[in-house]
Order: sequence, then C-alpha cells, then structure tokens
Amino acid sequence: MRTKLDKVKLNNGVKIPSIGLGTWQIPDSEALVDSILSAIQLGYRYIDTAAIYENEPSVGEALKRSGVKRSEFFISSKCWAANRTYDSVMRAFEESLRNLKLDYLDCYLIHWPFTKGDPLAWQSVNIGTWRAFEKLYEEGLVKTIGLSNFQMHHLVSFLARANVKPAVNQLEFHPGYTQKSAVAFCKKNGIAVQAWSPLGHGTLLDEPIIKEVASHYDRSVAQLILRWCRHHDVIPVTRALTAEHQRENLNSFDFDLTAEDIAALDNMPLMGFSGLEPDHVSF
Repeated sequence: MRTKLDKVKLNNGVKIPSIGLGTWQIPDSEALVDSILSAIQLGYRYIDTAAIYENEPSVGEALKRSGVKRSEFFISSKCWAANRTYDSVMRAFEESLRNLKLDYLDCYLIHWPFTKGDPLAWQSVNIGTWRAFEKLYEEGLVKTIGLSNFQMHHLVSFLARANVKPAVNQLEFHPGYTQKSAVAFCKKNGIAVQAWSPLGHGTLLDEPIIKEVASHYDRSVAQLILRWCRHHDVIPVTRALTAEHQRENLNSFDFDLTAEDIAALDNMPLMGFSGLEPDHVSF
C-alpha cells in the first residue's frame, strides 16, 4: 500500500515531501535502481542525490521505469566543491540533468561552503557560486535552490548578499549532533532544514537511551528519531535500501512524543557525528 506523505511549504511556495530517500554511499547499480523503484511503489516521492555520489544515472533510470509522472517527484541534487565558478556550476548542472534524464530539478544545493582563507575571500566565493544558482532558478531550470552544510557564520554574510534566499539548508542533524545555532538561525530566516544522516550513520540504532525512549511508544529507534526530526520541523533524508526499512521509515509520523522524551533526545551527548565539520574538511 502506498503511503501518502504530508508536504512542507518552502519559502518560495514550492512544496516538498516531509521525508526524503537518500542515496549517499550507494553505488550506481541495478541494485540501486531496484531499491528506488521499491521506495517509489511504497510512496516516496522525494529522492536526494549528488554529483559526487556518482549514482545520478541509477536515480534517473529508476524515475524513468517507475511510470510515475515527473510532476509527482521532488528530485534534488548537489553541486560538488570542485565547481565554484559561474561557468563550472552551469556545466555541473547540465551534467546532472543529463545523468538524471530530466529537463529540470526540483532542488539544487551547494554541497559544501567554501571556507578557506580569510572571511572576505570565502564569502566572495560562496556568493559567486550562488549567482549561478540564482540564474538557474530565474530560468526555471530548478524550482528551488539551497545549501548544504552551511553553519550560522557562513549564512550571515551570505544572506546579506543573496538576491534569492535559499529555500533549504541540508545539515547533519540527529540526537547527539543537533547543530542548534544553525538550525535556529535557518528557522528564524525562513530556511527549511533537512537532516542528512538522521540516524547518525546507523550508530544510534543500538544506543540504550534511545532504545528505552522508543520502547515507550512500541516503535523502532529509526521511527522514533525520524518522528523527533519532524517535531523539530526538520525534514529527514534517510537511506533505506530494503522495502522493509523503507516502509518502516514512512510509517514514522503517526504518533507524538512527549516533551520529556523530546528533551531526552535533544540533550544526548555528542555521538554519531560524521566528523565532517565544514570549516575543517579537506575539499
């Protein structure tokens, strides 16, 4: 049975499904095509990929085989850090469209902020990259444009110079790594927050405290965490290869958490963190 998902209205009026299917670290393969087709049959309509994942062709093939109207999907990809000039962004975008076999994207993100050198230098590079994104948006080649891994100090100067406000910011967000200042700043400025790796790369699934809270609701740890994300108005993007896990994740939003249990997850000590901190990554 297909699950019908609620949608979230972004700051430009475009609506996005309240959970996304992530494809990070899944190779381009027939297995990925089959997995995405399974997800589509169950009701997923938001598929998240990126050029650096090198699996856009499989995503495109699954969309083609699905038989579902293009207008029903919300397809997001990301521009890798090697493409920061106007022309290189345009070339990267065109390549993503070819790989995905699409004539437009629903969302296109700057994958990581440029953070090298003095503030004036990296601020200039980030907004320069954004100018290409704004052009793609103005031409209707992408319905929404946004960011990924931009923290508050990256956003302050960026928003002051952007002509089009980002619609979303995709952050690592999960119990044990909540990025409170970045999330609060985005919400204050009308930027929707998406969570990548909301299950802490799987490490949270065996965390005793979280398992105890999940038992209060007779739900899995994954379902508890995804529901916790939505309590914070964060849109989870989670990887699930099997129909069983895909279905389980979809059925995470028909219960509510107590304030006490939300606080318990909010106040977990640092855990599940990828180590990918924007100001210190090597790319």
